[in-house]
Amino acid sequence: MKNEVLITIEGEEWSKALDKAFKKIQKTAKVDGFRAGKVPRDMYEKKYGKEPIYHEAMENLVDEAYKKALDQNKEELVARPSLDIKKIDDEGITYSFTFVSRPEVTLGDYKKLGVNKEKIEVSDEEVDHEIEHLKQKYVDIVTVDKSIENGNIAIIDFEGFKDGVPFDGGKAENYSLEIGSHSFIEGFEDALIGMKKGDSKDIDLRFPDNYHAEELKGQPVVFKVKINEVKEKKIPELNDDFYLDLGLEGVNSLETLKEELKNQISARKEHDIENKYVEELLNKASSNMKVEVPEEMISDELDRIIEQYSNMLSMQGIRLEDFYRMTNSSEEQMREQMKGEAVNRIKSRLLLEEIAKVENISVTDEMVKEELTNLSKKYNMKEDEIEKELGGKSMVEYDIKMRKAMEILKENN
Repeated sequence: MKNEVLITIEGEEWSKALDKAFKKIQKTAKVDGFRAGKVPRDMYEKKYGKEPIYHEAMENLVDEAYKKALDQNKEELVARPSLDIKKIDDEGITYSFTFVSRPEVTLGDYKKLGVNKEKIEVSDEEVDHEIEHLKQKYVDIVTVDKSIENGNIAIIDFEGFKDGVPFDGGKAENYSLEIGSHSFIEGFEDALIGMKKGDSKDIDLRFPDNYHAEELKGQPVVFKVKINEVKEKKIPELNDDFYLDLGLEGVNSLETLKEELKNQISARKEHDIENKYVEELLNKASSNMKVEVPEEMISDELDRIIEQYSNMLSMQGIRLEDFYRMTNSSEEQMREQMKGEAVNRIKSRLLLEEIAKVENISVTDEMVKEELTNLSKKYNMKEDEIEKELGGKSMVEYDIKMRKAMEILKENN
């Protein structure tokens, strides 16, 4: 539901706003024959027109106009209001604020939905795989006096030639190459197998037809290679030293390690299964309700999604603009791609809010206090800092209410 509120400012209030606006503009205005700050208003308007003064006055009064419009709008808002200027002249200005209120929600079935939650099962193979992964984390790289085998690491000098001439990007010294990693073009790593420290070799190869460098696509080349060092991975044994290095409390044997890893895998699976279960419950209950989601709500939600994605990229040192360039995409394409997710998020939120309303869920001050105390201990922050970080007491109450609504959805499934 949309509600347009018109706010008109005229008469003496508008006249004072125009005077104030011009005094600010006058400080930097440039008109031939007048010093800075001394330009008469009529001369300024003759050269630049009245629009800059109108615009400055409009900007100065918009916050006050918004507060007046907000006082007149009694509906619960769910999106940022849009602003339009209906009229602006010497007599006054009329702002138009369009408020989007919470859409009407008609709940369908949200109990006994028949959504099954997966059972947690951890196989011996999964535990063994995790042990192998752990062993790889603690691998030692040691120098060996032997011929290169698959899986070894060769420290090499190399230079590539096309028609006897070195090509760009085809040279390196003391390059560390894991044999079997397929880091180089096909045939290069295999050609090193059997070589030893000090050996040199010319390797005849052909670049693939789809190679990224145009001048090398499908071209025959020769790599001159010298082996400086051969290394191999020394996988640790499952012994007391290994268990000690892990630093896991209570782990001192293969049996206790397996038990610890089984618990870790189980916890990860429980988290994933719970998230999937909640998502399926929300989707099914949302599909049973009736609601028309306003475009303004979707736009605001997309803003939040893109901001979250931008923050995630920035933690990896990537700007959103760079991401668009690297993926040959744009914000418009991302917004279109994420629209479905935005709608699902909104519907889930509206669903839980309506369930909380129908089920008469209330949140007491004691509940808020307990929540802040728990979060304070968890994050080692003061309660007032936590409250501020979460957006105030009302947001803490809202989060508790949504969790309680979700519990009702789960308990009655």
